[in-house]
Amino acid sequence: METDTQSTENSAKQQSDYVIRVFDNPLEIAQQDWDALCAQQDTPSPFMQHAYLAALHTSGSATPDTGWHPQFITLWLDGNLVAGCALYLKDHSYGEYVFDWAWAKAYADHGLNYYPKALAAVPFTPVPGSRLLASDALARLALLKACVALCQSQHLSSLHLLFTSPADRTACGSQGLLQRQTVQFHWHNLGFANFDAFLTSLNQEKRKKIKQERRRVADAGVTFRSLQGADIQTQDWDFFYQCYERTYLEHGNAPYLSREFFASMQRDMPDNWLLFIAEREQRPIASSLIALQGLGTPEAVAYGRYWGALERVDCLHFEACYYQPLNWCINHGVGRFEGGAQGEHKMARALMPVTTYSAHWLAHPAFSDAVARFLERETAGVDGYMEHLAERSPYRSA
Repeated sequence: METDTQSTENSAKQQSDYVIRVFDNPLEIAQQDWDALCAQQDTPSPFMQHAYLAALHTSGSATPDTGWHPQFITLWLDGNLVAGCALYLKDHSYGEYVFDWAWAKAYADHGLNYYPKALAAVPFTPVPGSRLLASDALARLALLKACVALCQSQHLSSLHLLFTSPADRTACGSQGLLQRQTVQFHWHNLGFANFDAFLTSLNQEKRKKIKQERRRVADAGVTFRSLQGADIQTQDWDFFYQCYERTYLEHGNAPYLSREFFASMQRDMPDNWLLFIAEREQRPIASSLIALQGLGTPEAVAYGRYWGALERVDCLHFEACYYQPLNWCINHGVGRFEGGAQGEHKMARALMPVTTYSAHWLAHPAFSDAVARFLERETAGVDGYMEHLAERSPYRSA
């Protein structure tokens, strides 16, 4: 039997045996090694798969030219990949969805540089999931320490792990990283037989509102068709991108993701995508793109990602981004639909508030203390906000 002392000594020896390798290009890491590690995590998602991260790089969407400098940290033991983190060095805070602009301003006001900083996250993707990919808790802890050590060696201001998993939070908590909470809105399939059964579960006000919104779209002569996996043809991806790009340009911004990125998704990850196309008078006028994880399993999840329209129709956004996906999830046994960042209005569509988490390490002791005090106040505010939202449930009282 191994004693506690022996266990500690063996753990220390194993940790000292890790070989740390840092890559500035995800393509330098073997896909099968990375994806095998992803499959072992407590909160897997398609966005941490090798093909997704590689496409962000090869398409020019998340590269040094756009302010995302890959520094993928990996741990190896006896020649095997046992831990990995998609880490980026950044000189801005765009495309993150956990906002730290005020922290950057505070640094600047005191004559200090906040950038570059280190970010463990999926670019442009506010979806909770595993960030510290590891074969076990020991390797995860060693990986986190390697991330902090890299920040220290390069004199970076800070390290931020966004939308973390429970296992990530345990590791970060053990190392004293600051924990931050935000709120998203997710829908859970309560075993609904069909969309009407889902509507029946809602209170009268919300049920009536959804029916009215759907009727406006139908009365405008809009119909939908859905395409999944290999059924999404190149012309469908082209139309989707036209809608996606239009939405960004209407808000005065260039889109984060290039057309080449979605070409990679069609080629390398087709089964992870679901596309809804809205048509009127046999003309496509809008689309919404949904990501899928674990389809056909009890853990299946759908993620609302992108949408755009070429014509304005009242309530079309709600139909394309919520009602069509929810109906599809019910019909295909998907247990959860995540609606993306922010959006209290989603509660009216039965997407309920959930807490999401991030973890932060700041090199400057005084600023770390100041941020810790800020987060105490912010967390209390988030807790109160969640209590307030819980009182506004769209579901019928039992």
